[in-house]
Amino acid sequence: MIHPMAIVESLDIGEGTRIWAFAHVLPGAVIGADCNICDGVFIENDVIVGDRVTVKCGVQLWDGVRLEDDVFVGPNATFTNDKYPRSKQQRQELFTHVRRGASIGANATILPGVVIGEEAMIGAGSVVTHDVAPGSVVAGNPARTMRVSAQKVSPARILLRRAADERGSLAALEHEDLPFLPVRTFIIYSVPVPSVRAQHAHLNCHQFLVCASGEITVETVGRAGDHSSAWRRTYQLDDPTDGLYIPPMNWTILSDFSDDAVLLVMASQPYDPDDYIRDYEEFKALL
Repeated sequence: MIHPMAIVESLDIGEGTRIWAFAHVLPGAVIGADCNICDGVFIENDVIVGDRVTVKCGVQLWDGVRLEDDVFVGPNATFTNDKYPRSKQQRQELFTHVRRGASIGANATILPGVVIGEEAMIGAGSVVTHDVAPGSVVAGNPARTMRVSAQKVSPARILLRRAADERGSLAALEHEDLPFLPVRTFIIYSVPVPSVRAQHAHLNCHQFLVCASGEITVETVGRAGDHSSAWRRTYQLDDPTDGLYIPPMNWTILSDFSDDAVLLVMASQPYDPDDYIRDYEEFKALL
């Protein structure tokens, strides 16, 4: 069903999809079946929309946006595809992926190049600057993780609260912000270059990493949401207000320690050598 006051130039529209008044769909766009494209939506050429997607009024989907099946986009949510926009200076667009079943609240802003995980929930008015883990709830500006499903296995950035005045800066983490209760804390420091640490996974232990000083690189291998295919992600930790939550069953590698790097690690259980998986082939088999 296409409203007579909509402009739909694409021929790739799935069966059962409804496109309402004043929407404009450019010819290169792909829209799946049983979608609901509400009044005043603009969809650019290089956009792919899955099945059963709802896009509420006043949303623009720019080149590079990918919405998987069963995604909900609330009224006036804003997508972007250029980190450094300038008038009449075209840059390569960054792809933004919203995975299956995720919901984006009204007036949220999604920065370019992020991945919003399966069944994640973005609070109304949030500004999403980093990837969002599957099953998590984020809110605020910048968006911080309010809750993460313990059943999901994807790492997630969690921002600490920051306070600053003429006396200096403070970064604070409420334990309720984490999807686990920390029972053990340790610090990694004075790591000689070019040492590599970790190179293991945990069967049951959750961890949260914060680089209190300097910078390090964290590489993880695990599963994306409920998919069985292995994935590999790299994170740069160089800000004491920007932490990384690592659930169990993620192979983790710590490298590129700066001379002044100090890494704070919180863990969900006491040290248990039997919880470690130190052989990568064994890890892949378990995964």
